[in-house]
Amino acid sequence: MHKPTMINFSLGLLCDSLFVIVMVGILMTTSMASNIALPNCPEKCGNISVPYPFGIGKNCYYTNPFVGSYYNLTCNNTNTSSPSLVHGYNIEVLNITLDGQFRVLSHVSYACYGLKSRLEGNTSWRITIHKFPLSTTENSLLAIGCDTFVWFSGAMTTSNQKKVFRTGCMTLCNEQKEVSTSCSGVGCCKAAIPSGVSSIKVKAKSYYNHTFVQDFNPCSVAFPVASDEIPSPIDFISQNMSYFKELKLPVVFNWSIANASCKSERDLKDQQHICKGNSSCIDMPDRWGYRCQCNSGFRGNPYLHDCQDIDECAEGRHLCKEPALCINTMGSYSCTCPRGYSRGNGTMVDPCIPDKKGAEIPMKIRIICGIGGGIIVCFIVAILIHWQFGNNKQLRMREAFFHQNGGHILQQKLLGRDVSMGHMVEMFTVEELKKATNNYSESSIVGRGGFGIVFKGTLTKKATSLTNQIVAIKRSLKVDSSQVEQFINEIVALSQINNKNVVKLLGCCLETEVPLLVYEYISNGTLYDHLHDERKVRLLTWDIRLRIATEVSEVLAYLHSTICIPIIHRDIKSANILLDASKTAKVSDFGASKLSPTDQEQLASMVQGTCGYLDPEYMQSGELTEKSDVYSFGVVLVELLTKEKAICYAKTEAERCLAVYFLRKLKEDRLFEILDNDMVNDDAIEQLKEVANLARRCLKLKGEDRPTMKEVARELERIKGVGLHPWSNNSGLSRDESEYLLGETKGVTNHHSSSNKSIDGGPVSNQSGVVQLMPLNDGR
Repeated sequence: MHKPTMINFSLGLLCDSLFVIVMVGILMTTSMASNIALPNCPEKCGNISVPYPFGIGKNCYYTNPFVGSYYNLTCNNTNTSSPSLVHGYNIEVLNITLDGQFRVLSHVSYACYGLKSRLEGNTSWRITIHKFPLSTTENSLLAIGCDTFVWFSGAMTTSNQKKVFRTGCMTLCNEQKEVSTSCSGVGCCKAAIPSGVSSIKVKAKSYYNHTFVQDFNPCSVAFPVASDEIPSPIDFISQNMSYFKELKLPVVFNWSIANASCKSERDLKDQQHICKGNSSCIDMPDRWGYRCQCNSGFRGNPYLHDCQDIDECAEGRHLCKEPALCINTMGSYSCTCPRGYSRGNGTMVDPCIPDKKGAEIPMKIRIICGIGGGIIVCFIVAILIHWQFGNNKQLRMREAFFHQNGGHILQQKLLGRDVSMGHMVEMFTVEELKKATNNYSESSIVGRGGFGIVFKGTLTKKATSLTNQIVAIKRSLKVDSSQVEQFINEIVALSQINNKNVVKLLGCCLETEVPLLVYEYISNGTLYDHLHDERKVRLLTWDIRLRIATEVSEVLAYLHSTICIPIIHRDIKSANILLDASKTAKVSDFGASKLSPTDQEQLASMVQGTCGYLDPEYMQSGELTEKSDVYSFGVVLVELLTKEKAICYAKTEAERCLAVYFLRKLKEDRLFEILDNDMVNDDAIEQLKEVANLARRCLKLKGEDRPTMKEVARELERIKGVGLHPWSNNSGLSRDESEYLLGETKGVTNHHSSSNKSIDGGPVSNQSGVVQLMPLNDGR
């Protein structure tokens, strides 16, 4: 009787032992999966998680013979209530994710001015994390201020080559209420970060030491910042230096296993591959190392332990449709139909179907199926009604946009119009322009500017002379509702221009939120492209350049004084002068143009234009006249004479602005040092001198001292022949004009207090002084 009792006791003990072993194994697996740091290493600093390969302290972070202490972090417990996580040279860490983001805090750069425009403080910051590049998709470069221009510069690595990158932007405004909340260039401007940037230095400056905006904007400020935490420009405009001294903003870096690739790590004899089981090794672009990523259906820390299977069935992350059963598998799941269902695989797409025939289906099931079928029919009818309603809504929206963009005004102005006054404007539909540009595909984009994007397309509209014609379709900026009639007047005025040297406006589409303008397509590129391409510029002889200058001057004279409603172009530059196959000039891009008042009063407007071409008088006063076009044309003349760019940041500060540099050389009687050597010959010397003197006249500081475009055109036509115009021998610029254009500032004493700081401990030089740059436009 005792033997069976002993056997039963032994079996019970064995079962209990197996149960305990299984439970311990499950608990160990769960514990291992939840750990994010090495054993005996802290997983958090305050509320911030620290996943391996990062670690806090010795033997807690990843290292190998080729990697130093890139992943070593310090938990600063000075403030016990809120300890901070620190990397390298006192860089405060906010967050680390296993998908490669490393978010830190960074100071901002600023230049602040006090009473009498004295510089109170000027700080430039550099941020660097060794071997970790800044994220190009998660960051933006911002500058905020109403009298501000900034430089962003630093080091970048692409395809194992180290380069220096420079970029910047500028922003101006006259009143605090003008500040743009979208950072579009008024009070705030934005720049992108190139790929591969590992170090960035930010420097903020001012044109006029905030003299004209001191009462509401004492500081220029600039910084890189995470795109999801961009501050409101309005909150920064009125802040003073004490606020910016303490301010820190988040910046996102991309981390990876540095100094290695997936292949090189596998080839190390004394180093196991860091990517664990159920994960993949992914090489980063531009040889920035590699990252580990759990395979689909797994999760966990792939640098520390094998990625764990996700139970899709238990978590409801499956597509099995009842009555199918969900069965979890390693890295995935499967759907199985129960007994009595043989057709279908149990998914939403192919659900389980019962084996029984329709005649054998119980009445209860038939009733349910009938009700379900009725619901489906009702659902289909509802979809059709919704589709029809959507179509009607789309038509109503098009009609609303048409009226919003002034279509009804344009129709009224075109009715009964005399065709001899110019060509008729075609009204295109949305579908016609979508078809012409292949739905506005990226491949059809031929240009981007401050006033819109230009697409190349082929029209297929029937019963019109434009069928199969290649055109340029410009998507303009949104039209201000208060300026709709002005916008329509400009379309009508442009359609009346009948000049072979102007890119013809063929038509428009006003059925979209953003108006679309259709122009003739010029295929030979811009004057800018030809002047700054070593191969193309050789084909631009002096005779051709002089002809181009004459053609452009005649167009501007035509716009200013010949047509019934004069037009100020406002953005004359070499990039807006197109050349056809015979190198005939075609003036384009009237996106910034303004109709000139018939009483010739000066037109006050928001400053618009392009850096290097802007009229300094217009820049200061905001009052636009025809003489602003004269100044811009003067810069184009200098480009034709020198083949140099209007603004070149790669040059020294003295040579950066072409107009200033040209006037200096002309004043010093050293004209031929700056001219394009390929043009200088005995036959052209007198013409070159006369055109240079004409350019000097156009670049006069005061608009009233400049010639009109009609006079300029007449003079250029004369220079092509023989003889001298009386003004050729006029005296040069006045002392005040020369000092302004050469960048000198009088009457303002600056007491500079600058501080040189760097997040990574490296010195940053900061030179305070007079800004020797021509004023730029609002962010372009």
